[in-house]
Amino acid sequence: MKITVFGATGGVGQEITGQALEAGHEVTVVVRDPDRLPAALDRAALHGVVRLDDEAAVRAAVAGRDAVLSGLGARGRKANGVAERLTGRIVSAMEAEGTRRLLAVSAVPVGPKAAGDPLTDRLSLKLVRAVFADLYADLARMEAVLAAGATDWTAVRPPRLTDGPRTGVYRKVVGGTPRSSRIISRADVAHAMLALIDDPATVKQGVGIAY
Repeated sequence: MKITVFGATGGVGQEITGQALEAGHEVTVVVRDPDRLPAALDRAALHGVVRLDDEAAVRAAVAGRDAVLSGLGARGRKANGVAERLTGRIVSAMEAEGTRRLLAVSAVPVGPKAAGDPLTDRLSLKLVRAVFADLYADLARMEAVLAAGATDWTAVRPPRLTDGPRTGVYRKVVGGTPRSSRIISRADVAHAMLALIDDPATVKQGVGIAY
């Protein structure tokens, strides 16, 4: 498959890139700063490295691709509209080039509440929503950008991310949120996103994932 990864310098983006290369896909990465690409990443194995602020290069990077995967997001608690703004660029480029499949990282608090969660889980999620309100508001607006666009999008909604290993074992709920969804590793988020590329049931849907 031909895949373009946005945000390849971030935790999830690095995992998507590494796992896609491992699976034998042709991978192009789009990043804000190429110097931030991890030293462990085999640049020679990449089909190309593109700067996010180069509009023409971004359009070329999504043209003819089987899927575009985005791990873009804010690096701190203040989002400053990063996810909304940059995802808008991706959608515009894809629409201009006629590229359809797009998967983007969102977050569990943006999705619906899980039915039957214990009171402690509901209170914990309420606290998390309050502390990271700006980030989740940005992700909610990002999902609105996806919904308004013409791509075959999927918003992948993990809970708290860890640096744990890839297990390939997790729960997913299309259009909902796994009950007691507390953590998942960045490696498994990447694994899930790659696995969902060819899943028609997830098109134009939010997908909650968690252990």
